[in-house]
Amino acid sequence: MSPVLALVGATGAVGTVMIDIMNGRESVPWGEIRLIASARSAGKKITVRGEELTVIALSPEAFDGVDVAMFDVPDEVSAEWAPIAAARGAVAVDNSGAFRMDPEVPLVVPEVNADQISARPKGIIANPNCTTLSMMAALGALHREFELRELVVASYQAASGGGQAAIDRLYAEISALAGKNVGVRAGDVREVLEAAGLPVSDSPFPAPLALNVVPWAGSLKDDGWTSEELKVRNESRKILGIPELKVSATCVRVPVVTTHSLAVHATFAREVTVEQAHKLFEEQPSLVLVDDPAAKRFPTPADVVGGDPTYVGRVRQALDFPNTLDFFVCGDNLRKGAALNTYEIAEELATRL
Repeated sequence: MSPVLALVGATGAVGTVMIDIMNGRESVPWGEIRLIASARSAGKKITVRGEELTVIALSPEAFDGVDVAMFDVPDEVSAEWAPIAAARGAVAVDNSGAFRMDPEVPLVVPEVNADQISARPKGIIANPNCTTLSMMAALGALHREFELRELVVASYQAASGGGQAAIDRLYAEISALAGKNVGVRAGDVREVLEAAGLPVSDSPFPAPLALNVVPWAGSLKDDGWTSEELKVRNESRKILGIPELKVSATCVRVPVVTTHSLAVHATFAREVTVEQAHKLFEEQPSLVLVDDPAAKRFPTPADVVGGDPTYVGRVRQALDFPNTLDFFVCGDNLRKGAALNTYEIAEELATRL
């Protein structure tokens, strides 16, 4: 009998992308797809794979008969309801940050550590943060061959990582600055935004984002680190199974709507060449290699947004650092960085139920 899938948060931003992913699949393994959301959204009609489905309200009974429940909801909702779903017999696949560092909850990227899917004593599997996830397919392939030892990362994160309010703010700033001669002296961007009724004090960003970059993502943690930077460190260690991996990250918000980029500096236990890395990347079905320096071909967010694969390029042997590669990756943070990886975990589960 085909398994039953539930999507919790079906009417939200990531849930909508999840439905788009399922609609785009040639086939799905589910005998039934159940859409769940808050009581406010209950009764809404959504077409999934040619069938009009009615959204039902979140309740314990909504999980009866469900085999896999995907959660695309805020942390506090997942923290309350994923254990309820698991208690009703479903495997909860959670896209929030509620369980990522729980030692009894596997943190899974199917291309890297699908074997961990079976190790779920709480009946919950976590999906990584979108920033970490963007580089995992590339790093996982390299780690299997050359044994990763050290990782230095600079992220260039899209506004959409901060939610709809952050996207709206970026568009408003771009509109206010369009056609203005700004950016030629200190403070003029802020002055124009303030005159347009867009003071930084009302922004989800700590500085103007349009015509600017902001070296801050997340909340303040100990010793000046941000929560986003610590997620890169802690999640990379857990996904790759390297508890003592040396990691340093600097997370930067850039004026891009969707698709995170990362500059990766990775050191390995064994010698690795650009040619070997190219070969490994080309063998990974979820990676697209775009790396032709002479033709100025490399990944950019504008070329990647809306697609499922992660793109990798600018692969170089690090100068002055042995056994080290530098490369650049781009991945759509709303697809592979959130919805797609969660769905791929669910599909992998379906083969094991």
